[in-house]
Amino acid sequence: MLGVLMLDTRFPRPLGDVGHPGSFEMPVRYERVRGATASRVVRSDTEAALLAPFLEAGHRLIHQGACALTTSCGFLVRFQHALQAALPVPVWTSALLKLPELESPGVLTVNAQALGPDDLVAAGGTAFTPIEGLAPGCSLQRTLLQDLDHLDPVQAQADVVAAALRLVERCPQVKTLVLECTNMPPYAQAVAQATGRSVHHLMTLVHERWKLL
Repeated sequence: MLGVLMLDTRFPRPLGDVGHPGSFEMPVRYERVRGATASRVVRSDTEAALLAPFLEAGHRLIHQGACALTTSCGFLVRFQHALQAALPVPVWTSALLKLPELESPGVLTVNAQALGPDDLVAAGGTAFTPIEGLAPGCSLQRTLLQDLDHLDPVQAQADVVAAALRLVERCPQVKTLVLECTNMPPYAQAVAQATGRSVHHLMTLVHERWKLL
């Protein structure tokens, strides 16, 4: 069983999103980390205060039978080393962990201002990996960071595709795209079609690594 450390959110979780059980080929169990809102995890400087509840939730999932853990926010790569050191099962915090395996990658994120070089390095990538975020204040970013109870899937796809096109136009050397945000995979196929690049995200990473257990 895969354990998923979930943020404390209410926004919708369509198929392909980490929060939808149908997104996985293996059995999953979810554990909500109370107080870990999307805006707090993405923008917070109080990482020490956030780490403890994630560790507690991880231990609960392992006690319930989880043999590997993942999360519902790519920014939790900041906790990758601390969580893996403290928990006795594989921990895959973020799709960003795929970066060191890829040639000329670029990253799509929910908030480009919040994702910094230290986060890329924590994932094993390089500090100079190109990053493009959702347009500030766009529909999908508002839904996620303001934790709204509605999601416009057509506009959300358009928001993600627009960010991808901005990235490859600005950095045409990018050969592969990594979706930091665990809420972007429902739109991965549209991104691949629009950009002509291969697209990696949390679900592809988790399924690859699960097969190696």
